Amino acid sequence: MATVHSIVGFATWACLIVFFAVGGPFGTINDFGNALFGVISFALAWILRPAAPRLSGVLVGLAGLGAALTVVGTVLVVGEITGYYLAGLWSSSGFGLIGVWLVGISRPATARMRRTGLVAGAVMVLGLAGVPGIFMGLDILETAPAWTYLADISWAGTYLLFPAWSLGLAWQNRPERVG
Repeated sequence: MATVHSIVGFATWACLIVFFAVGGPFGTINDFGNALFGVISFALAWILRPAAPRLSGVLVGLAGLGAALTVVGTVLVVGEITGYYLAGLWSSSGFGLIGVWLVGISRPATARMRRTGLVAGAVMVLGLAGVPGIFMGLDILETAPAWTYLADISWAGTYLLFPAWSLGLAWQNRPERVG
């Protein structure tokens, strides 16, 4: 699951880059990728819930709520209910909650995984700065207050650091090869 998670995360990021470079359907593919990445993040949280037994219910619940918000963001933009900026605030807030989960489960991890998880999760948590913007209905990047850019920065954690963490998790837990 961790390998699939990292592939979906990196592929979603790649679609965004290609969209900015050449346009076309890659923006919509990125939008659907965000929702899929959120849902797979929840599945990963569910699988890893024994990693933080004392808080697992709360943390997995936050990851589930976060995944739901990423789906809401996708529905809003793909359904043309809002523009990309407001929909992005919904999604980045969702990934911010998933970042809280990641920080929470990173404490008992190995030193390398703890560091990577804490940094990725902390950057993702910046997405929660977008919550007031959701309630304000902010939907135009050029007129959004500067503090909402913190939510924009959170995408570096979501698209780069989080998939790198899950790839490290997959690598750490790979079966030993005999041969």
